[in-house]
Amino acid sequence: MAIESIAKTLGTGSGIDISALVTQLVEAQYAVKNAALTEKADALAAKISTAAEVKSNLTEFARALASLTSGTSLSTQPSSSNTGILNVTGLAGAKLNGFSANLEVRQLAQSQVASTDPFIDGPAHDFGTGTLTLTFGTATVADGDMIGFTAGGAAPVEITIDSSNSTLAGVAQAINAANAGVTASVMTDSSGSRLVVKGATGATQAFTLQGSGGSLGDLDIGPAASGSTINTKAQDAIVALDGVQTTRPTNSIYGLIEGVKIDLVSASPGTTVNIGTKAPTEAIKQTVANFVETYNEVYKVVKAAVDPTTGPLRGDAAAKELLRSLKAITMGQLIDNPAEGVPSTLSGIGVATQRDGTLSVDTARLTSVLTNYPAQLEAMFAANAGLTRVMSAISDKAVSRVTGLGASEATYSKQQTDIDIDREDAAAAAEKLRLRMTRQFAAMDSRVAAYKSTQSFLTNQIAAWNKSS
Repeated sequence: MAIESIAKTLGTGSGIDISALVTQLVEAQYAVKNAALTEKADALAAKISTAAEVKSNLTEFARALASLTSGTSLSTQPSSSNTGILNVTGLAGAKLNGFSANLEVRQLAQSQVASTDPFIDGPAHDFGTGTLTLTFGTATVADGDMIGFTAGGAAPVEITIDSSNSTLAGVAQAINAANAGVTASVMTDSSGSRLVVKGATGATQAFTLQGSGGSLGDLDIGPAASGSTINTKAQDAIVALDGVQTTRPTNSIYGLIEGVKIDLVSASPGTTVNIGTKAPTEAIKQTVANFVETYNEVYKVVKAAVDPTTGPLRGDAAAKELLRSLKAITMGQLIDNPAEGVPSTLSGIGVATQRDGTLSVDTARLTSVLTNYPAQLEAMFAANAGLTRVMSAISDKAVSRVTGLGASEATYSKQQTDIDIDREDAAAAAEKLRLRMTRQFAAMDSRVAAYKSTQSFLTNQIAAWNKSS
């Protein structure tokens, strides 16, 4: 008989709800095991969640610190006494010791800009087919006319004009498509449309444009070209560093002062601009304060995770090692081979460990170190070095899938899988027991029904005998 059919007939003989009784007996037998599995699963879930939180906090902390130190805000930077004339920027990785220099901007670099006479029928003016030849070199310009030109070393660039681009607008597109070092546009006003061509900055970037075929000669730019104007001549920037004059083809100058980029803003002959350095004193103070504040939050999470009574990771070796690493951070060397007496640790610059393990900052001590050892303190907060390197190492060790919390998480996840298997096995065993007990009680109930039938017969028979007597 199927278990469903048995369940439907249970209790018909004895009058007892045998189905409910069997269920209660099976549940009682497996209650302790199921409770133990649930408790273990909950504990594993807490371990995995806490390990993930600790890893996330550490990696975000290390990443934020690395991002901050990779910039220039924590290193000595150049400064300009007149940003209306020039701006200065320190190059990434440059080590700028204190220096002072005077720079005079005598001339800005500029590019040649030339325009043709207007064509009254606008951008649709058609020149026919042919070739435009672009040549670079140096030019002499007077009153908008190019009166002299010397070609440079680069070969001329030929631009083909065919029926698809023979209009004024098409010619501009063809010049731009050639990527030859100039840009072209069409300017339209009440007098018509003209071709405007602009080159790169620098005296050697002057250019001529010569048309061949159709009426492309109307676009000529250069000596003896009567249909165009040189609006701006090509020239180099001229600067004098501490009185020594030099030229550059652009207004962004590299290499004049080592590790410094100079952007020229305006020419001011006769005016000298002092270029010096500015130490990141306030930025480092703020960074130390922010580091301590963030460290304390991370430390509290790790400490709570390994608390010997309530910590989800109290038995986790990787978590305990992580806490030890954090506790040792103030004593670790942040500068390679420091000279005797030079502060080289967080404790040496005024970051102290308190009784509860959190950190505090001695502002007076930090200010003193910034004053007396600025270069060494900058080195502690250099990119990929110092404190950044130490925090990255702690973070990498914490997330390691071999020895860190990454490995712990993998172990806990495997144990969770084992619990799921144990639960499935327990459920299967409970169902097997329920089936066996149901069949046993069904047999019992059948016997009880037979006994009750016999009892009923005997009762009726005795009653009949008594009646006959």
